Amino acid sequence: MNKIVDSIIERDREKLIASLRESIRIPSTEAPALPGMPFGKNVSDALHHALETAKSLGLKTTDMDGYVGCVELGEGEEMVGVICHLDVVPEGTGWKHPPYEAVIEDGVMYGRGVLDDKGPAFASIYALAAIREAGIPLRRRIRVILGTNEETGWGCMDYYREHGEAPTLGFTPDGEYPVVNSEKGILHTTFEKRFESRVRMKAGTRPNVVPGRLEAFIPCAPERLRAAVDRAALSDFKFETEEAEGGSSFTVIGLDAHASMPEAGFNSIQAAFTVLDLLGLEGADGEMIANMHRALGMGLHGESMGLDVMDASGRLTLNPGVLEWNENGIVDFKIDVRHPISLSAEEVKKAETEALGMPITHEHAQHGLFVPAESELVSKLLDVYAARTGERPAPLAIGGGTYARAFDNVVAFGCEIPGHPSPVHMPNELISLDDLMFDAHMIADAMLALAE
Repeated sequence: MNKIVDSIIERDREKLIASLRESIRIPSTEAPALPGMPFGKNVSDALHHALETAKSLGLKTTDMDGYVGCVELGEGEEMVGVICHLDVVPEGTGWKHPPYEAVIEDGVMYGRGVLDDKGPAFASIYALAAIREAGIPLRRRIRVILGTNEETGWGCMDYYREHGEAPTLGFTPDGEYPVVNSEKGILHTTFEKRFESRVRMKAGTRPNVVPGRLEAFIPCAPERLRAAVDRAALSDFKFETEEAEGGSSFTVIGLDAHASMPEAGFNSIQAAFTVLDLLGLEGADGEMIANMHRALGMGLHGESMGLDVMDASGRLTLNPGVLEWNENGIVDFKIDVRHPISLSAEEVKKAETEALGMPITHEHAQHGLFVPAESELVSKLLDVYAARTGERPAPLAIGGGTYARAFDNVVAFGCEIPGHPSPVHMPNELISLDDLMFDAHMIADAMLALAE
């Protein structure tokens, strides 16, 4: 801790809050590329706003062709990287405040991205500006690396690794305190199965989000569908059924959540198949519904596929995240799996294809991560956490995938605080203003511990 840096951060509290609110008002979800805007205009606007904010605070900035922004302080060959992202997942439904207005109520800011990861990104920028103003000599440069495609493919990090400088060591404030030194592997798989169908279903926006809403047309009478709902007895979900031409409209309402923590949500896709399997529909529709229910069940850990594996890096989670079913059958079905380090992506894919009876049409995998607790990086960050909180718990293993796995010798440090609400990828995403300031102080401490 540095008292001068602390005082500067506190002095700039309202400026930090205002800058974050401005960013939240930019709905920076991925969109089709435009010239100089590889992930769409809103993402580009969010990047430019962050870089202009940093520049106004006296920091050196670089725009890497719209893929990544860099904010830097200091000289020297070695570099501490602080890797954040400015893109967000879609807002979903169920908000009590508009998701892009950054409403502050009772000392809490609500909005998509306030916790994941715009809040930590702006805390990092203001922490670095405070270190600059304090004039503290550094033996390593500090670079805040602002990604723009973390939620939907990591194209930003692919570009940075090709054109930028890898950190000597660093952290991403996109996980949990005290330190995350182990992350499970991540596998996204896409399936399709073409056949003539009378069923229509649509749910989900991203594989890494538990889908909280499914809308469907089912070729059966509403009374029959309501009876199946009653038999399924899924009390965590709301079901709406109305008569439609040739059958029934059917809506399943659960709860969005981050796919790495499926227990925090209620998956509408799994609930729908649980109900629809009770109908016993004839033909290809009935056979596919039965197979999907048998493969997915209502489990969170791939139990029905024989994938419920656990090791020191954690327990496997499986999230059916996106479904589109039309007259041509299942044209898009996406699954997110967070698998322990001891289980390979190839083993997961084999189990999925065998259980679903569908081919994989696209896949995206990220390897797991492990940095020893006794390393300089992890031990110093644990020291930082202990100095400010008086506690020194063991490092964590998580199912979330952070930018830490994009580089060697990088871990996740914050910004989710133990015992504090962290509705990441959920409606009513929030951060208390006191927690935002705590993060700015903690990030400054970590920057200095690794670079001073």
